[in-house]
Amino acid sequence: MSWFESLILGLVQGLTEFLPVSSSAHLRLTAAFSGWHDPGAAFTAITQIGTEAAVLIYFRKDIGRILSAWTRSFTSKEMRHDPDARMGWLVIVGSIPIGVLGLTLKDQIEGPFRDLRITATMLIVVGVIIGVADRMAARDESGGRHRAPKQRKELSDLGVRDGLIYGLCQAMALIPGVSRSGATISGGLFMGYRREAAARYSFLLAIPAVLASGLFELKDAMESDHVSWGPTIFATVIAFASGYAVIAWFMRYISTKSFMPFVWYRIVLGILIIILVTAGVLSPHAAESAG
Repeated sequence: MSWFESLILGLVQGLTEFLPVSSSAHLRLTAAFSGWHDPGAAFTAITQIGTEAAVLIYFRKDIGRILSAWTRSFTSKEMRHDPDARMGWLVIVGSIPIGVLGLTLKDQIEGPFRDLRITATMLIVVGVIIGVADRMAARDESGGRHRAPKQRKELSDLGVRDGLIYGLCQAMALIPGVSRSGATISGGLFMGYRREAAARYSFLLAIPAVLASGLFELKDAMESDHVSWGPTIFATVIAFASGYAVIAWFMRYISTKSFMPFVWYRIVLGILIIILVTAGVLSPHAAESAG
């Protein structure tokens, strides 16, 4: 991998990780359109450490408060009823599905799931799902001529059942084209949560899964002789910087704006990929990375 490739791929990772458009799909597509080797699942996982570092810094107050309350809940009965301590446990509960499926489907994630036809299908299908969830949330927030606006749920209403459903939605993002934030936020909207609440839990929920995946792949990569460490680390730093800027913008955007621009973007991109693959312009299969 060249330094220029790592710059572009790091930017793509940071710019798309937190938007409901699928960062893994965009890394795969960037390489395909540019004629580069597929960066691979390991590269994606390692650069995601950079974007998750951005999450840790942006939500540092929330995370510090949750960790403090969660650790104190081990020795204090009173703290076990604290909302922040409960959030700590719910993040753990919500991380179980992606942990189990990630290990079970590791070979598929690194192989067949990276087929561009699957990516395109997921872009379109999940795009439609996000659109329906967005419309539902907008209807509740605005009400209508014959009904008042409906109060949507806050994170304080989150329980084990909803936490597991969030976790199952997040696990779907193991397939390129789904989008971790798109799947979890739309899942939250379907369950009746406010946009900001759904996004905040989505970002918090991603921390254990992404860091664990990144460290797992990092361990394997350190035992390999086929990793371009300089460009990979550079891409991770770029992903951190661009990812932080996107989080700050997205949290402001989501409070007042619709997801529909992302929905239409996903659908158009998915259709374009299907056309290009069918026409033979793009190969549906990833070119093996040379490291």
